[in-house]
Amino acid sequence: MAGKRAKPAGNPAAGEVAAVDLGSNSFHMLVARDSGGQLQIVDRLRDAVRLAAGLDANRILTAESESRALDCLKRFGQRLRGIPSERVRVVGTNTMRRLADGGRFMRAAEKALGHEIEVISGVEEARLVYNGVTHGLGRPKPRRLVVDIGGGSTELIIGQGADPRLMESMALGCVTHTQRYFADGVITRAQMQEARLAARVELEFVERQYRAAGWDVAIGASGTVRGVWRVARGQGWAEEKITREAVNRTVELVIRTGNVAKIDFPGLREDRRPVFAGGLAVLAGVFDSLGIDAMETSEHALREGLIYDLLGRLADNDVRSRSVDAMATRYGVDHEQAREVERSALKLLDQAHDAWQLDREVSARLLRWAALLHEIGLVIAHEGSHRHGEYMLRNAELFGFSQTDQRLVAALVRLQRGKFAQGALEDLPESWKQPIARLAVLFRLAIVLHRSRAPGLRIPFELGASGKQLKLAFRSGWLDRHPLTREDLELEAGYLTAAGYKLRFS
Repeated sequence: MAGKRAKPAGNPAAGEVAAVDLGSNSFHMLVARDSGGQLQIVDRLRDAVRLAAGLDANRILTAESESRALDCLKRFGQRLRGIPSERVRVVGTNTMRRLADGGRFMRAAEKALGHEIEVISGVEEARLVYNGVTHGLGRPKPRRLVVDIGGGSTELIIGQGADPRLMESMALGCVTHTQRYFADGVITRAQMQEARLAARVELEFVERQYRAAGWDVAIGASGTVRGVWRVARGQGWAEEKITREAVNRTVELVIRTGNVAKIDFPGLREDRRPVFAGGLAVLAGVFDSLGIDAMETSEHALREGLIYDLLGRLADNDVRSRSVDAMATRYGVDHEQAREVERSALKLLDQAHDAWQLDREVSARLLRWAALLHEIGLVIAHEGSHRHGEYMLRNAELFGFSQTDQRLVAALVRLQRGKFAQGALEDLPESWKQPIARLAVLFRLAIVLHRSRAPGLRIPFELGASGKQLKLAFRSGWLDRHPLTREDLELEAGYLTAAGYKLRFS
């Protein structure tokens, strides 16, 4: 949120970082410390909420599922008390992306947890999974295929060393596949074959590309893969890796049980039994589609990736900034002009953030990103470039960004000039609508002040803000020497008046 955040002093939890993964099958929380470059796990919590199973035909959570989820988040919230909000990341994945009433549930969930929730894209989920699985692996940079089968989606990533190169997220998960093919609990050979084939069909569009890319080692992450490995190992069919033969023998074992309720194998957690058949069919489909012979397993996955990503942000190594830089370069942004706008926008922020109760750090980051990207729409056309830029930002794959992050920056780009389009704020979280509107006002003023595109221009101004009243004062005689700026400010004052703000300048 954009309000100021309290940072508890002398709190022993202040050195901790926490990641919460609101998955389609289970909610996970990981609390850790960075101990000399090594991740020291302090606490883990897990609850098999099975959020995906609680979605009705209209993609609305049943009352029972919602209550179960919120009860879990209250427990997690208690553990997170005392950890500063900037040291906590909470992400929602496939099911939270699909929710029809996502806004209402998000508000209740954030209240229960006491922290903001980021809903991330499938590709961002894949990036974080790869980061969690491969971080710190001591091998000499082989090409890795990472497979993560969650409750509602499956992520496939091929990377070289620490860098993901191919990333896909597909609507295949242990919960959704079990619901689709084993809803009545019955497991027949025909049903299992159908479920396995359906998984392969879903993967067909990536099969050729991934096989052509190739890999040196395949690694499976998360509960489904680890569950299959434990069952196969318990039967004596696997040791350190899951082989194709072990997968096939496990499939036969499950078929022989005949019913989901009878799945009770050594090594398989009780809460994973109801969704094991669907997850196994997906894993078998992955082996079939990609021609995998053997797969290692990893205890690390999305939540570890979140922790490493969060530590990067805290160390001023934020992947989001690298994504913005890459996008600006790709679309030929005038970096010098962008930096001039940024400099004045941050100066305006420094003079207004107290009066407008804006979080200085968060607001500055958003203004930097918006300044660097506000002209990307020019690659399409000058006319309506702010609308083109908004569209590009809303639909781009920006590594490190949540869906909300992208909407916030897109809204600032859309609101940079012309009529103050209130519609740009409509799908933002309620807590962000006023802060983004206020940041947009500052951003617009910075852009007006640099319309001349004169390099190295230092503009002598002071801004006062109170409610929706703004007073912009320049050094005596400056506006007289810059008549275009005066005219633009008069026009801007009219736009802001229509939006409910009053701008005076002298």
